[in-house]
Amino acid sequence: MRDNDNTRSAQKNKRLTGTGTTRPPFDCATYDFRLFVSGMTPNSLRAIENIRAFCKEHLAGRYHLEIIDIYQQPLCAKEYQIVAVPTLVKQTPPPARRFIGDLSHTDRLLSGLGVSCSR
Repeated sequence: MRDNDNTRSAQKNKRLTGTGTTRPPFDCATYDFRLFVSGMTPNSLRAIENIRAFCKEHLAGRYHLEIIDIYQQPLCAKEYQIVAVPTLVKQTPPPARRFIGDLSHTDRLLSGLGVSCSR
């Protein structure tokens, strides 16, 4: 009887997620970021420095960061509908989020990304 209960529970979970796989909790997930900057302006350089420090401290080994200069890749900025820079776009884990500015407010990043503590 217990095996049937476990099987039913597993089948129910597969239907709820739609994929049959479980998503890792946010604390174990790999974060995929794109940081859009405008050249080597002071604000852009601060944003690069701040996100690198944040990731190193809070997401060590669990992130991918791509820095995109909108002057060199304007079509990429258009594709992501970037209207202000610097802008950090978090693609994964869902939901997608955007952060605008030099990313100096660590508490806002922690809250917005769902990261509970540093590693």
